[in-house]
Amino acid sequence: MNRDVISGHHDTAVQSLGKPTITSPVHGTTIFVDDSDRVVVDTSLAFFNRCAAGESVPLSFELAGPRRKIYFDPSKTKCAIVTCGGLCPGINDVIRGIVLELYHAYHVENISGIPFGLQGFIPSFKHPLVDLTPASVEQIHEIGGTVLGSSRGSQDISEMVDAMERLNLNIVFFIGGDGTLKAASAVARESLARGYRCSVIAIPKTIDNDIYFVSKTFGFDTAVEEARKVIKCAHVEAKGAPNGIGLVKVMGRDSGFIAANAALASRDANFVLVPEEDFDLEGPGGFLATLEKRIRARGHAVIVVAEGAGQRFFQDLPEEKDASGNVKKHDIGQFLKDRIEDHFRSLSIPINLKYLDPSYIIRSVTANASDSIFCGFLAQMAVHAGMSGKTDMLIGLWNNVYVHIPNEICMQGRKKIDTTGPLWMSVRESTGQPIMRGD
Repeated sequence: MNRDVISGHHDTAVQSLGKPTITSPVHGTTIFVDDSDRVVVDTSLAFFNRCAAGESVPLSFELAGPRRKIYFDPSKTKCAIVTCGGLCPGINDVIRGIVLELYHAYHVENISGIPFGLQGFIPSFKHPLVDLTPASVEQIHEIGGTVLGSSRGSQDISEMVDAMERLNLNIVFFIGGDGTLKAASAVARESLARGYRCSVIAIPKTIDNDIYFVSKTFGFDTAVEEARKVIKCAHVEAKGAPNGIGLVKVMGRDSGFIAANAALASRDANFVLVPEEDFDLEGPGGFLATLEKRIRARGHAVIVVAEGAGQRFFQDLPEEKDASGNVKKHDIGQFLKDRIEDHFRSLSIPINLKYLDPSYIIRSVTANASDSIFCGFLAQMAVHAGMSGKTDMLIGLWNNVYVHIPNEICMQGRKKIDTTGPLWMSVRESTGQPIMRGD
């Protein structure tokens, strides 16, 4: 994220339901933290020098972790977990981690799963609650998806809070992407407006790794690892045939982090197309001409494209939205496949093009070791925050430290690749691709 963004003016204060007065049951070698413990957002030397000179005030986040005093009485606490939006590796790991931390560290036994996303709060859908216990979640990290089910689309906030009040819930954990963060924030605000003291804690879930002010989201490492395998396969296919071309489309609606990192992990990609950098198709410097030069010189090529790249080529088509209100991306993978084949056909150059779209396979796999560990920490920190009475916030990783971030900050934008930064420069060096302009 650009330094001018992270050094801007943001309110990082986290909402609290009230003063915690109950001694935490968490014991052993636990190191308690305090709300005054902060994590500086911008750690650059230049910024610290400006602070030392009195030119800037350090922006900081509240440190996550167990508090000595908590807000809720564990013996009377009722919790719920809801998972929303698309699937992502690691959701079940987070669910399992929350349940085990609540049960074993805080001795909370009343834990429910809200089925099928936000629909589960609405009586008309008639989805029964899921009883969550250590026994019921023991093996769920070994399967993909979410054992609670999920759905897209918004629901009436007032109805959701009505349902939470009827269930007498004290803490609700929302696991989801940017749409879920907005819903969680709205639920938290409505609850506070009613005088209903319920802690609403979000754990950001997006395979695209595009949450503002969050260094990394769970599932991303797994997605990169799985995408790397597909790129390797595309490379084998491309080299195994004359004028072979492997075209791989990966997830990345508005940000190309999976495409960029998977390409760097494999080092087999010759072109990486992402939403953050525009490109032309036609002309001597365009993508098709550049690909043609590659095929003539080397006899094969591998292309990795994020699903949100090149959307300007569809600007004459009507805009459609999904149930969550997100603009549906047109299929850039199929579009490129057709245009590449047409281009080489017009030159009477035979090619062997293999188009691979592993998106739904990647998002449905189990978390890898790195993500599974990460999910466990996110779950533990979420429970600590909820039991201490925090609300309208999410657990995020920033500067390799777990922090509390107000939902509002993360809803102000979307994290994108800095095309002048080291990640994209590394992609350019690895692929050797130019800026593809037609003129």
